[in-house]
Amino acid sequence: MNSEIYPLLDRIGSPADLRKLDEELLPQLADELRSYLIASVATSGGHFGAGLGCIELTVALHYLYDTPHDRIVWDVGHQAYPHKILCERAGRITTIKKHMGLAPFPKREESEYDTFGTGHSSTSISAALGMAAAAALKDEDRKCVAVIGDGAMTAGLAYEALNHGGDLDTNLLVVLNENQMSISPNVGAITKMLGRLMSGPTVTGIRERGKRMMRRDSRMWRFMSRWEEHVKGMVMPSTLFEELGFNYLGPIDGHDLPTLIRTIRTARGVDGPNLLHIITEKGKGYGPAEKDPVKYHAVTPFDPEKGVEAKAPPPRPRPSYTEVFGQWLCDMAEQDASLMAITPAMREGSGMVEFHERFPDRYYDVGIAEQHAVTLAAGMACENMHPVVAIYSTFLQRAYDQLVHDVALQNLPVLFAIDRAGLVGPDGPTHAGSFDLSFMRCIPNMVIMAPADENECRQMLYTGFRHPGPAAVRYPRGRGPGVLPEKEMQEIPLGHSRTVRRGREVAILAFGSMVETCRSVADRLDATLINMRFIKPLDRDAVVAAAQRHATLVTVEENAVAGGAGSGVNELLAAEGLATPVLNLGLEDHFVQHGTREECLHMAGLHAEGITARIVRYVGSVGPASLQESAVR
Repeated sequence: MNSEIYPLLDRIGSPADLRKLDEELLPQLADELRSYLIASVATSGGHFGAGLGCIELTVALHYLYDTPHDRIVWDVGHQAYPHKILCERAGRITTIKKHMGLAPFPKREESEYDTFGTGHSSTSISAALGMAAAAALKDEDRKCVAVIGDGAMTAGLAYEALNHGGDLDTNLLVVLNENQMSISPNVGAITKMLGRLMSGPTVTGIRERGKRMMRRDSRMWRFMSRWEEHVKGMVMPSTLFEELGFNYLGPIDGHDLPTLIRTIRTARGVDGPNLLHIITEKGKGYGPAEKDPVKYHAVTPFDPEKGVEAKAPPPRPRPSYTEVFGQWLCDMAEQDASLMAITPAMREGSGMVEFHERFPDRYYDVGIAEQHAVTLAAGMACENMHPVVAIYSTFLQRAYDQLVHDVALQNLPVLFAIDRAGLVGPDGPTHAGSFDLSFMRCIPNMVIMAPADENECRQMLYTGFRHPGPAAVRYPRGRGPGVLPEKEMQEIPLGHSRTVRRGREVAILAFGSMVETCRSVADRLDATLINMRFIKPLDRDAVVAAAQRHATLVTVEENAVAGGAGSGVNELLAAEGLATPVLNLGLEDHFVQHGTREECLHMAGLHAEGITARIVRYVGSVGPASLQESAVR
């Protein structure tokens, strides 16, 4: 770090150094921290806008609390880059999201200052409350703080924790960092209620005049205090939180560092559950991010002087799987007026911007509320509508009971368009879609499909939409092999696979994204390659025939081996009384860490060379000599 550019920040190796500074120097430190964050993320890429919005809050918390003895839990983790810089990782911040570099979110194994691992939203209050309860039971003098914001207050889990926390006499501070944004603009009645504070100059003026009067007259102090409660009950969210048992402070300007420090210092000295409401601006201090917080939520490397520039289009159209879904959704909506689309706060990420613009009456962004999204879809399906739930694989985990109880048990026609299935790369294990095949395959009535290319994705979405029960199409992050989707949509017969290549001793049964990877493997080993297409129902005839005609079967999937598609093949063979040896390849029983998607696939052994080596080792010396000969060619 350049000490001339960052004279104060260069002196901060840990929060202990921060706490040695004179308080009047903290605004300068905040300015340096913001400047360093802009320069660092511009170099490396990563989450951007949320961190800029909580610079002052990060400085204030680490200045006033004895971290890591005191616990700070950051919700989601988008906000935690400034925290990592102040907590012994400034020199490594440009390695964030890279293989062997810093994790993109707080991670307990990475630092003692990262008190709780967070990647999914709305967990902070529950976790911090658990820490506070443990400290109370052990009679430890420890403060616990939950920082929640960036849309996390749209999730029910946050209110479950508030409901419980207000009923306990534990020392907990919840900081509600209200910036009107998650990744997309926040939605919902709660957000509107909180947002009224930002458009109420009358209330602000009355409050400020009241403060001046109260300083002069103790009787007026009592009167104004009582009167303010009535005003707050009409136009401010304090009533909600105070009725839940929290002492409410705010709202205050989260970028006014001296006021922030005074208020947090006051809250720190008040026993019991406290909630501090601050108003901040996502992207604060960097003009382009302030104007377009959606675009600057997360960025690739860019020139800070120019901002994030639009990339030139590829030489030939090659849509990502997300774009294939977005186009299909619009095309299907034109054909069928009963289509309704739902997203849990992932409009941009799920490719639904055009649909939202063209079909606003059939678009539902429910906020970060995956459970509600699925049951909402179930209710729509009960009324003869055809809902499509666009959801990341990692977020579908949060709505498992609703998937089972509200959709599958009632055999309702809900289509799940599951994006980011498999390994996602830089976002790491918190966002990897490693388990959806395993946790969906065991549910009755489910139809589960995995496309090998872009056109197959489009046709599978159409097939799932036409299916009279629950169906899921899971597809990976990024682009496919480049098979352009056909405009005409046709249903694929349920449970029908497609043989890509016929070979000799080994048959490779590949699912979804692994089909393209296994093409070169099959060529090298002279193996049969089958694009299974369906995880449920499996193509029974194709599996049985492959087992009867080959010495060894190999299943390959970008999902956990435990309970995945390969397990389904094993179960089918056992039921048929076939003892053909089967090698199941997929994600082993550990979490794959972050890196590029290609690096993650290599770490998991799901690249062509790794798959080839595993097959040869499995067959071993008892396998056919012809296989070993072809493997070394």
